[in-house]
Amino acid sequence: MILGFGNDLCDIRRIERTLERYGERFVLRLFTEVERAKSDGRAGRAASYAKRFAAKEACAKALGTGIRAGVFWKDMGVVNLASGRPTMALTGGAAARLAQMTPPGMRAVIHLTLTDEYPLAQAQVLIEALAW
Repeated sequence: MILGFGNDLCDIRRIERTLERYGERFVLRLFTEVERAKSDGRAGRAASYAKRFAAKEACAKALGTGIRAGVFWKDMGVVNLASGRPTMALTGGAAARLAQMTPPGMRAVIHLTLTDEYPLAQAQVLIEALAW
């Protein structure tokens, strides 16, 4: 059963300008420690952050809240499974919203796809409920 779907497109040049202007202030405000470690180690640092920014926006849309109603930027973080496949780790208000929208006796699985082709980065999030 599909619980939510979100899609977002982000201009990498916008993230480049934001990183130049605000630097660590921007990064520390929006991204988790795991996301910062992953992105700061990349040659395409701005593209990496742009994909993660798009993933947060897409996830907030899939949750049906946007970045409001107790859902904050750092409540949603891109992480990689052991296979390397990306997914979202939710905490705080985002995790509470996910629990609220998941039917009893089911578990939520978040599917995430990320891509970029300069100057754009895109993310899609699909939240699925599966029986235990």
